[in-house]
Amino acid sequence: MLKHVAQGVLVHQSELLQNNTVVIEGQTGVLLVDPGQTRSEMACLADDLRQIGLPVVAGFSTHPDWDHVLWHPDLGDAPRYGTARCVAVLRDVRSQPDWRDRAAEGLPPEIAEETPLDGYGLITGLPAGTAQIPWDGPDVRIVEHPAHAPGHAALLVEERGVLVAGDMLSDLFVPMLDDFEKTADPIEEYLVGLRVLDDVADDVAVLVPGHGSVCGADQVRARIDQDRAYLHALRDGTALDDPRIGPSAKPGWEWVNDIHEGQAQSVARRRERADQPS
Repeated sequence: MLKHVAQGVLVHQSELLQNNTVVIEGQTGVLLVDPGQTRSEMACLADDLRQIGLPVVAGFSTHPDWDHVLWHPDLGDAPRYGTARCVAVLRDVRSQPDWRDRAAEGLPPEIAEETPLDGYGLITGLPAGTAQIPWDGPDVRIVEHPAHAPGHAALLVEERGVLVAGDMLSDLFVPMLDDFEKTADPIEEYLVGLRVLDDVADDVAVLVPGHGSVCGADQVRARIDQDRAYLHALRDGTALDDPRIGPSAKPGWEWVNDIHEGQAQSVARRRERADQPS
C-alpha cells in the first residue's frame, strides 16, 4: 500500500481521484499529510503503520477541501495541524448546524457511504507565519500561498528534498481555482502560488502532488510552467494546448474538461462585469 519515494518518505495513492497521502518518518513516529478519503483506506494505512512500528505522532492538512481534512480513529489522536487560514475556513464550516449534511452532499457518490465525517476538519491552526511543522522529525517547511484555496500550504521536507504540493502541480488536474465570486482574482492568486513554489523548486528532488503522479526534479519546473501557461491562456482567452484536457486527457479523466469549461465561463463572466461602466 505504501511506496517509498525518498528516504523516510512514503506515499499511498487512493483509487478514486488518485489522492496522495504522504507519510514522513520521524524519531518516534510519522507525520501524516492529507490522510485519505475512505474508512477502509485509512484503516489499512493505520494497519500498515502498526506493522512497521510507526505510530502517527502528527498530522497536517494542506488545505480545507473535504478530501484533505478527514481522519480515522485507527490513526490515533495525534495533533492535526493546518495553517491559521485553513482552520478558520473549517471552523466556519463546522459552525453551521447542517454542516454534516452539506459535506455529505459534496462527496463523490462512489465513496459517500465510506467517507468518515466524525473527524472532519478537527484541526489545530498554527500561528500565522509558522515556518516549520512542530514535531520531532526532519525539518518540514510550511510553504503557504494563496492559490487554490484559503490557507493552502505546500510542505518541503528539507533533508529529503521532497515537496508535498497539495492540490498543485498535478499531471491529471488543470489548476483548480478558488471562488470567482470573491473580490480577489483567483487566477492572479494562483500565479502567486506558482511563483512561491518556483522559489523553492531548486531544493526539490521529488514532487508529490495532491492528485496524480509523483515526479522527479527534472519535471518540477515543467509542471509549474504548464500550469502557468494554462492560467495565462485562461486569463487572456487564447488557445489552450494542455494534455490534461481535450482529446489527450487520460482515459477516465475526461471530466476534467468540465472543470476547465466551468472556469472559462467564470472568467468570461468576470471579464464582462469588469467591462461594464460603473
